[in-house]
Order: sequence, then structure tokens, then C-alpha cells
Amino acid sequence: MSFDPELCRNESEVESKLIVGYLLPKLGYSPDTWHQEVRFGKIRLDFLAFTQKLPLKLGVPSIGLIIEAKHPRKNLDKHVYQLRSYLTSLDISYGLLTNGKDLRIYHQTAGTVELVLRCATQDIDARLADIISLIGRDFTRKQFAQNSPTLSPPPQPVSLTISASSPLLDMKTIAIYHNKGGVGKTTVSTNLAAALSKRGYRVLLIDIDAQANSTFATGLVKFQFEEEDDLRDRNVCHLISSGDTNFIHEIVRESQYFSDPEIAVIPAHINLIDKQGELTTIMASRNRLIEKLKRVENNYDIVIFDTPPSRDIYAEVALLTADYLIIPSDLKPFANQGLPTVKKFITAMDETRSIIAKKPIQLLGVLASKISTNARFIEYTFPKQREVIGKRYEMPLMESVIYDRTALSESFNKTVIVGDLEYPDPKSIFKYANEVKSSAQVSAMEFEVLAQEVLTKIGLK
Repeated sequence: MSFDPELCRNESEVESKLIVGYLLPKLGYSPDTWHQEVRFGKIRLDFLAFTQKLPLKLGVPSIGLIIEAKHPRKNLDKHVYQLRSYLTSLDISYGLLTNGKDLRIYHQTAGTVELVLRCATQDIDARLADIISLIGRDFTRKQFAQNSPTLSPPPQPVSLTISASSPLLDMKTIAIYHNKGGVGKTTVSTNLAAALSKRGYRVLLIDIDAQANSTFATGLVKFQFEEEDDLRDRNVCHLISSGDTNFIHEIVRESQYFSDPEIAVIPAHINLIDKQGELTTIMASRNRLIEKLKRVENNYDIVIFDTPPSRDIYAEVALLTADYLIIPSDLKPFANQGLPTVKKFITAMDETRSIIAKKPIQLLGVLASKISTNARFIEYTFPKQREVIGKRYEMPLMESVIYDRTALSESFNKTVIVGDLEYPDPKSIFKYANEVKSSAQVSAMEFEVLAQEVLTKIGLK
């Protein structure tokens, strides 16, 4: 029995009766593999579904499916451009567009979008095998392939893999900074590093904050007792305390079960607080990291600094060393009130940079992070908050948005039991999405979008 298009009298019924009630189950999608009203910056998707069990693993094709529903009276021809834009902007392989009567499937490869299937919704059952071969959940496609050996294979979808085998012209250095705490600097620093590493770039994450949150998040705090602390004598403080000893290759660690592939990390330690007064009086300490990074510029493609929420010596070192700056902010009043101080700090650091023959730091933008997912907030309050950044504070706003989802805190707070002791076992959002919880896939996709925007702005894509 075919689907009855008369069931769909408005856009809401197209979504509930055709997509949620009929099509997604037929294609093998369970409720934990698709999400409704997903936002990436200014893009709002009706549905985002994941076709693979491990959708965000490097090299796995066809990671997602965008579904856009329209009113039965709407002409789909007028909405194809929008879907094309979504597929290319988010680098997703397949898109489905329907008004409850007409159903179309589009395939995106390397920025080119083509119509690969079109049928009336009353003919869905007759075309189900073809639809599943294109956009069905992975196990559903396998079932139909076994039962229909003559079924034509779908077009090869685009891969997320970006080759970094060719040497890059310059190592790029990015500071993640805001003088307001609690705005997601560590979440952004570590997961952006994981996203870039997943794409094939050689990433070095430098934790230059005495709170050592990035050090903890990347799995380097594996001790329960003070005498087991192996970070005290090998951390970022040693890089800037001496000009002729303690080089990066002697301090760097590899993250522990945090991402795939793992990332290189310069850890921080609470003893940075004790050294702060001494380092502040030594002007040379501000430039030492610049020189030490030059020694490894052929070893890394991108360096990311996780900075303290202050204007201390460590923040100065980061803003003097980095070429680019991202300012994470929840866009709330207290965070916004700190932006003029951040601008003054940037101006002061640019004056110092000119003295040492460095160009002014390039602000990639204020990044909206830790943003509420409440629908009314997103519709009414959030646009006003975004508008304020440009109009009142005259600062650029990044298109990407990192929403405050439970999965982000859960991924950092994972633990493992060894004997009678409980040890931290944090994961990047990508590893967490792959191993533990499919609802984390939306957060992972947000960091994919952020990584793409960053790469574009720093000239790597």
C-alpha cells in the first residue's frame, strides 16, 4: 500500500506524517539518529539524520542527510537553491526535499549538487529500494543490497578527509581568548583541535592557563596523588621561563584516548601561579614562545592556545605569539561588557607586536558559544544578542554557533574505574559521539562547521 499524499494538508503534517511517521522508519532511522530543527549559525535545518553508525569518523562517507519539508502548495523548484546552499556549506552528501506530494533527493560532491531521484510520494513504496540505496541507514542499505542484487549502487558520496600530505606554507597560530570565564574557551580549544586533527592537520594545543582545563580535558591528568604528578616538571611554564633550554620537543605530550587521531599537547600546571610574578618582570619571557615555535614550524600546521580569563603574563604571551584570535562568548551582558576591555588588550598587544616586527593579530570573530537550545530563546532573544556584537561593540561575529548541549559536559567528565580508584577519562565530542552517545552527533557537527569556517578564514581551504 502506497503512502497517501492526502494525509499532508500543511507543512506540519508533511513533517509529522510523511517524514517522522513514515519515511524515516522505512529508511531505518531510529529517533536517536535524527534531529529536528538543527541550527548551524544562520542555517536552520528541518531535519538532520545520520546515515552511518559512526557518522563522524574520518573517511566515512555520507555522514548525514538533510531533509527539508515544505507546504503542499509550495513549488519545490523555488527551494532547491536553499537546499543546495545547505549541502555545500555544511559539506553533507545528501539532501531530501519534499512538499508531501513531490519527493526529490539531491547528491553533493565537491560543491556540485545534482538531482539523483525524483518521484511522487504516492510512488514511494515502488521506489523504496532506490531511495534506501541512496539515503537509507547503513544496515538498511545492506539488507536491500542483499535482497536486490541487481540494485544499482548509489553515487559515491564526498569524504570528509582533507589531505595534508603537501607541506603548508606557514604554520598558523590561533589564540582562544576572553577575559570572562565560563564562556567555553576550553571546550572550543580542545574540540576545535580535535576537529582539525580529524581532517588531517597536524595540530599542537598549548594550554597556557594555570587552571589547566585543556590539560585535564585531553586526558593528561592521570594521577590521583600529588607524588604521581608528572606534569609539574614538564609544562608550558618551562617553555617561557628559559630561552636556551626546555624546547617544545622536550615538553610536548600526546593526548590520551581523547581523539582519533590524538593531538599534540603542551600541558599547563597550577604552578604557573607561583611563577607569574617572576615572569612578569622579565620582558624576554613574552617572546620566548615565538622563537621556540619557529623551531617546530615544519612539524605542525596549526597551533591553538587555550588562554586564561585574565590580562596576565600568560594571556600576553598567547596574544603576542598567535596570528589569529577567536573570542568565545555566551553573548550575555557580563561577557559583552568585557568586550571593550578585550579590544583595549588587543590594541596594547598590537603595539608590542609592532615593536617586535609582528603584524597585528587578526580577529576571526566573536564565537557564540554555550548558547541555550531553548526554541523561544533562539527565535526571539538570540538574534538580538548577535546583532549587538556588531552594532554596539563593532566586532565581527563568526557564523558558527556552539550550543550548550549536555553531551559536551558529559564528554569531558567521563571516568574509568581501575581497581578501587576512579580516573578521569575525557573524550573529544567526536570520540564521544562515535563511542557512546549518538545525540552528541549534533554537537560534533557544530565543531565540524566551526573547523570549516576557521580553515577558510586562515586561508587553508
